[in-house]
Amino acid sequence: MLVCTAARPRAAWGTVCALLLVVALTGCQKSGESPSGRSDDQAPTAAHPSGFGAVFLAVDECGSRGRDTFTEVPCTSERAAARVVARYDGEVREGPACPARTDFVLHISESRPAVDEDGDGEVPRGYACMRNLEPPHPGDPGGGGGPRTVVGDCVYGAGRGRVRETACDGSGRRDPEYRVATAVTRRAECPPATQLYVSLGGERPVGCAVRI
Repeated sequence: MLVCTAARPRAAWGTVCALLLVVALTGCQKSGESPSGRSDDQAPTAAHPSGFGAVFLAVDECGSRGRDTFTEVPCTSERAAARVVARYDGEVREGPACPARTDFVLHISESRPAVDEDGDGEVPRGYACMRNLEPPHPGDPGGGGGPRTVVGDCVYGAGRGRVRETACDGSGRRDPEYRVATAVTRRAECPPATQLYVSLGGERPVGCAVRI
């Protein structure tokens, strides 16, 4: 579905069309195994900008979810569901990580552009790190989701040396098996009780997990 957003003020883009894609990213590494693959649960959704602000979904702006759409609305609107906590240009895998409190990520692309690098009909324009205005907050420690794994999160074995995040209270589709107890700069700094190493990224990229 094609939609349009106001052009960014520092360039004469006119009007651009955007397609949003919800991207949930997490990466974990099992103790003694090679790095696991990334769990990318993606659900396509179209954005319908409402004209609030010069930049579509800028920091501190809010959006409303439909069945298959995400629309920018005032944060005071009854329809507002989530707020932008960070906004970056480029692709998620190449840009800065979203804040730990992020519940989900919206990937913003220009549809049917004049220049298409890989022939898929879209050119990446950035991504927005979103946090729900009301619970649940899957990005919080133990919440079972969000684009990052943080201290306090729980995971389960997904096979082939991989683990995936799940809610610590057992409300997820899978029961938790390990909990990330602390974060350190390298594996040797993990406590002796550590049974799983989880890739967290950031200044302390190693998560030390224990069995629940």
